[in-house]
Amino acid sequence: MKTISRWLASPWRRSLAATAAGALPVLAFPQPSLWWFAYVALVPWIALIRTAPTAKRALYDGWWGGFGFMLAMHHWLLPNLHVFTFVIAALLGALWAPWGWLVRRFLAASRPSPGRVAAALIVLPSGWLMVEMVRSWQGLGGPWGVLGSSQWQVEPALRLASVGGVWLISFLIVAVNVAVAVLVTVRTARITAVAGLTATAVATSAAWVWSPRPDVEDRVRIAVVQPGVIKGADTADRRFDREVQLTRELAGQGADLIVWGESSVGFDLDDRPDFARRLAALSRETGTNILVNVDARRSDKPGIYKSSILVGPDGPTGARYDKMRLVPFGEYIPMRSMLGWATSVGRAADEDRRRGTQQVVMDAGHGLRIGPMVCFESAFPDMSRTLADDGAEVLIAQSATSTFQQSWAPEQHASLAALRAAETGRPMVHATLTGVSAVYGPSGQHIGPWLGTSESGSAVYEVPLSGGVTPFVRFGDWVALAALLIVAAWCAGEGIRILRPRLRRSAPEPHARPARTTRESPARPGR
Repeated sequence: MKTISRWLASPWRRSLAATAAGALPVLAFPQPSLWWFAYVALVPWIALIRTAPTAKRALYDGWWGGFGFMLAMHHWLLPNLHVFTFVIAALLGALWAPWGWLVRRFLAASRPSPGRVAAALIVLPSGWLMVEMVRSWQGLGGPWGVLGSSQWQVEPALRLASVGGVWLISFLIVAVNVAVAVLVTVRTARITAVAGLTATAVATSAAWVWSPRPDVEDRVRIAVVQPGVIKGADTADRRFDREVQLTRELAGQGADLIVWGESSVGFDLDDRPDFARRLAALSRETGTNILVNVDARRSDKPGIYKSSILVGPDGPTGARYDKMRLVPFGEYIPMRSMLGWATSVGRAADEDRRRGTQQVVMDAGHGLRIGPMVCFESAFPDMSRTLADDGAEVLIAQSATSTFQQSWAPEQHASLAALRAAETGRPMVHATLTGVSAVYGPSGQHIGPWLGTSESGSAVYEVPLSGGVTPFVRFGDWVALAALLIVAAWCAGEGIRILRPRLRRSAPEPHARPARTTRESPARPGR
């Protein structure tokens, strides 16, 4: 330990250690078999911050750790954003600086009291959740890589998601990490740490028992068409031809809906009536409607939109959803007047896409109501919750991810659909151009085979439909609100604790009349 302390005495070495410690939790994401690692991955980072000699150093340790976490989480953006990847990681990593200060505030003492440790088990997860909520704002990149999303294949965790969303999973993961860190580094507080782990297990069990199981009421057959990687000239036309070919193969398979991926049609259907006619003929041939995604300049209004459009036997049905939340730099450049030079150093958007104004639930035929989202939007729990609340029976995400085929981004993107399904109690279809395409049932369970990266093909899935409303859909982000109240209450308590001595010192002395003193008269002689 003394050797490690001497090595960490250098500020740069300590920053390097904090960066590496912050990157550790990312290991739990790409490999489903390592889901358990998330429950101990924060321990080295917490132990490092706890030894920070000053509060300022703890802020730096939190910042460097956040930088490592964000850089590791988004490393696959390096070929596209280049130096901007480091800039974004540094800016977003600063959100963890206050969390680092909080860790030291609660755990820096050589012998923290049981009450302080117990408070840490509540306040530190709440502080982490505040960081996740802030960085989940669409303008800061959205909720990609939220800690709780590493548990997408763990059935108990998916059950928790139906109660409090992915936020409840993140809260419990951080609480377990704090308890384990105390158990390892603070011998005098081991009883409190064990009590915290026990309380977490009890809360998880209670949520398991309380959360309702989705009841399967019916089943529908939904087909996914994935054209695969298309290279060379006239990509849009060749991709469309491949999608038409794959869709024709679905004729006679009894599909209730066929879904194409994001940007599956590269031309506005009003400008290319030949495309619209071919899609209508496909709908008649397969006996079902087709949900396509058009990425093109619209003929009826200015600008480029990404739109989910439902096509029937007679052509476009009029059901249309325009993507609302765009990918920073990929689909628009924030503050383009200042950051427009990003187009010269990476594959940033040459022209900003336009945003839609509202979510849409479509009648897809056969009595099926669907809620479409486009690509990045499947990361936002509030969007799928709104669609479920508005009556969508199946959630659909049309994605591409073709730019990142050689990274782990396609797999992670597909895994997000499992969480959205579990949160809402509605099945979710994730359809892409080049993989990974996947389907999940109303409990978040995986249905059928994945269509892997770079794979070309189509598949029909038996998708169970469920009724009822999950607690998450009913009560929304109550976990985040509770975390905010916990942090606010702690801040108020700290403020009172700091101000109370000052108020006592500055209070005026009470006004009182001086006490009167009497002098005894000398005894008279003879008395």
